[in-house]
Amino acid sequence: MKARVTIMPKTGVLDPQGKAIGHALASLGFGGVGEVRAGKVIEFELAEADPAKAQAAAEEMARRLLANTVIESFRVEIA
Repeated sequence: MKARVTIMPKTGVLDPQGKAIGHALASLGFGGVGEVRAGKVIEFELAEADPAKAQAAAEEMARRLLANTVIESFRVEIA
């Protein structure tokens, strides 16, 4: 099964990369862009046939390694 973990800064946490992207978009003439938040997406294969077990394993991986849960939130999708 494939797992996709999307990690984003939590609301209220400063996001300098998102701020830089927002300024760059404005300088390129893209008006009307509001707040920009930058995150990351990590995809990997799991040798698990049960979707519930794959979901649980991917969430544990995200909590323990992939995301800094103090300042980031994450979402796991299994396909």
